[in-house]
Amino acid sequence: MTERRGFITKASGVMAAMAATAMVDAPYVIVEPKVQWRLSTTWPKQLDNLQGAAQRLAQVVEEMSGGRFRIEVFPGGQIMQPLDCFGATSKGTIEAFMGASSYWSATEPATDWFISIPFGIDPQGMTVWYYHGDGLKLWEETYAPFNLVPRLGPGFAPQMGGWFRKKINTLADYKGLKMRIAGLGSRVIAQAGATPVLTPAAEIYAAFERGVIDACEWVGPHDDLKLGLQNTARYYYYPGWHEPG
Repeated sequence: MTERRGFITKASGVMAAMAATAMVDAPYVIVEPKVQWRLSTTWPKQLDNLQGAAQRLAQVVEEMSGGRFRIEVFPGGQIMQPLDCFGATSKGTIEAFMGASSYWSATEPATDWFISIPFGIDPQGMTVWYYHGDGLKLWEETYAPFNLVPRLGPGFAPQMGGWFRKKINTLADYKGLKMRIAGLGSRVIAQAGATPVLTPAAEIYAAFERGVIDACEWVGPHDDLKLGLQNTARYYYYPGWHEPG
């Protein structure tokens, strides 16, 4: 009984000390400023995997910061055009964006190398390059002149080869083709005689309807169905040699 009373007395003392510490620390928690960011993606809201990755990031940041750091996520087209988010973040109009680095190659050609390399390595290999082969260091150096700090987002590769209105049997079949494609793969098909067209995800379906493109690559069956691409072209090819990683 004596030992039990001693234990209760000691435990009460510890709890009292903890309560006192909490009371001392509490004012610092209360007055700590909150951070509010806006993040725009290049993707429409129906792409639940890609847009969902941005929303998941915001959720994790808010939970880990105890609500002190909140990121408001917008799909492409809601507060700005999908491909304008790079420049808007660079200028400080918004604080963050999420998209494929190859979308900005017209501004800086080196950005093409930080998404995937045609006939190259898989997502695991790309991750090793980023963290153990100076890939991330090179990417940071590339984005630094634009006041941006890049970090890896969701992995969505290997991809499908794309949707085509006509059969592709040989390399010669690319000649004269207008294809929605991004990254280094666009340079490959250009060498084959095709014309690459960079179109945001939300506009691919309409681009097919208007005859702006004859073919397109996007991600894979799940996302392609979300965009309705199965209703735009007859032929669907695999693998996606243009973005394996």
